[in-house]
Amino acid sequence: MQTGSLMKEWREFAAVWLVLKGLGVLPRPVARSLAVAVTRVLYALLPKLRKTAKLNLRIAFPDWSDTQRKAVIRGMLRNLGWMAAEFARFPKYTKKNIEEIVVLDGHENFLEGQRRGKGVLFLTGHIGAWELSSFAHAVYGFPLHYMARPIENGKIDALVNGYRRLSGNQPIFKNESARVMLKVLKQAGTIGILADQNTMPSEAAFVDFFGMAASTTTGIARLALHTDAAVVPGYAVWDEEIHKYRLRFEPPLELIHTGDEERDVLENTQKFTKVLEEIIRRYPDQWIWVHGRWNTRPKGEPPLYDFL
Repeated sequence: MQTGSLMKEWREFAAVWLVLKGLGVLPRPVARSLAVAVTRVLYALLPKLRKTAKLNLRIAFPDWSDTQRKAVIRGMLRNLGWMAAEFARFPKYTKKNIEEIVVLDGHENFLEGQRRGKGVLFLTGHIGAWELSSFAHAVYGFPLHYMARPIENGKIDALVNGYRRLSGNQPIFKNESARVMLKVLKQAGTIGILADQNTMPSEAAFVDFFGMAASTTTGIARLALHTDAAVVPGYAVWDEEIHKYRLRFEPPLELIHTGDEERDVLENTQKFTKVLEEIIRRYPDQWIWVHGRWNTRPKGEPPLYDFL
């Protein structure tokens, strides 16, 4: 690595380290408020993110007023800031205090999937405090393996995954994913998969998401059909009434079996996507609208995000 690139890597790492450690030592209310303020500033300074969020909300909720969409964006920024603060506090969370931050809801649904003995696919998305959901569940005594995209800066990647692993969770990287996932499920383990992002066509199928075709990973459906693992939707959302995150598990999803492998993959991918959509509709201010979810278009369709 050239000297200039190495220095840049160290500077980026130092900045992330300072933010993470700084938020971690502050009182929780102060850390959350500060993180929200920073998130709002970054959003204001990045016009592409603003345009993406506004376009996505117009696609998802065409009948909404601008006031409704702006309220959702404010909620999203608060949610992202709070999650950053929670992430920084991971070293402080233990079995003794985790219930002060996250309560389990519908956990019998996860346990039902686990009892089937074929492993569990924890179906989730960038909803609520997605980093905290798997971390807290591991603190409660249910660690998992999570799919990880390596961060380009190796030092930041090691720092971030070091925090994620504090509760016993383990990453699965793309170059080892198939072999490791099959091994984990064979041992009746759990794999957490974020299934709500735009996916490259070679690994995806187009299914309906908020009324528009979205390029969506087929990997979960293929894995579930191949292993008969239980697919259990789970997500941690902020509950204003109890002032805690509620880690909610829905009942295991029944897979569609038609006898046609590719049709089964497509129909189950659609089913999983519809489940995530329904959750997002219930908590629209807790989803990440700044992601170009409809970036990949079916052949012949013009791009939606021509400003990216």
